[in-house]
Amino acid sequence: MSAAGPGAPARRSGFAATAVAVIAYGVAMAFLESAVVVYLQRALGIDPRALFPLQDPAGMGDLAAIEVGREAATLIMLAAVGWLAGRSGLERLAWTAVAFGTWDILYYAWLAVFIGWPSSLATWDLLFLIPVPWAGPVWAPVAVSVALVGFGLAAAARLRAGRPVRAGRAQVAAGVGGGVIVVLAFCWNAPLLLAGGVPTDFPWPVFAAGMALAAWGAVTAIRPRP
Repeated sequence: MSAAGPGAPARRSGFAATAVAVIAYGVAMAFLESAVVVYLQRALGIDPRALFPLQDPAGMGDLAAIEVGREAATLIMLAAVGWLAGRSGLERLAWTAVAFGTWDILYYAWLAVFIGWPSSLATWDLLFLIPVPWAGPVWAPVAVSVALVGFGLAAAARLRAGRPVRAGRAQVAAGVGGGVIVVLAFCWNAPLLLAGGVPTDFPWPVFAAGMALAAWGAVTAIRPRP
């Protein structure tokens, strides 16, 4: 008998089925959201290649508040899927990361299929509006999402197989601190955007530092103990 025990095949099967379901949800949700974005852009006459300078929220009426609500609802939906898929707090967080990353990557992929935008990974995008405008070249949120999917799947696989994930103070601090630094990089141009400017420079060293710190926390958390 394998040292993994008689329950190992069932646990692996359960992980595969859950991974397929969570990823399928992310792909479908990305399709839906990208389709809605296309509809709204055409209805409002918005050129996706001219996102900047930002429109005056006062001129958008209720749409600005609705957009903020939509973004909040999106995060809640992704977190709800992670909660339903996981069996513990850490596993739920891992599946939420997988759902979020899949949704974000496929959102850009579907837009490229539908309208040919973004034209390249260097294209600038308005990422979020909560609490201030986030902006960055497409490659940056895609890099974050690739890391979320990869580390999320690795952590969920270990937990579903009954192997520990070490989430000590150092790992939590690295994950939270790295995430905060990445968000600061995305918000770097917020004052410029709010003043009606057009972003041209992304603070990639700040972004890279945040990614490296968070990646260290994730790697040390899922690395097998000696």
